[in-house]
Amino acid sequence: MKRIEDVIRRPIVSEKSTLIRKFGNQYIFAVDLKANKQEITEAVSTLFNVKVVDVNTCIMPGKDRRFGRHIGRVNKWKKAVVTLADGQKIDFIETVDEAADAATAQVSD
Repeated sequence: MKRIEDVIRRPIVSEKSTLIRKFGNQYIFAVDLKANKQEITEAVSTLFNVKVVDVNTCIMPGKDRRFGRHIGRVNKWKKAVVTLADGQKIDFIETVDEAADAATAQVSD
């Protein structure tokens, strides 16, 4: 079994993931390519002290990218959509959303 800190790489913060988080109580993470659903469930519940109901995973394909005149390849990676129990939430992502909303309000003034 892997260390819990090695299973979850980073949270995915995008427009679509924000809508899923607000209306579906689901959070999206980039995880280790070899991690399975049980390891992801244990890692999220231990790190964030929440109850995980369901985990869905998919492997995102690698893509070709240009770096100046050279063409390189971005590695494939695994995405996990974690559904939490009703009333549960992960606080650090909510803090990022509030800071982004405040920054947007200051720019529009």
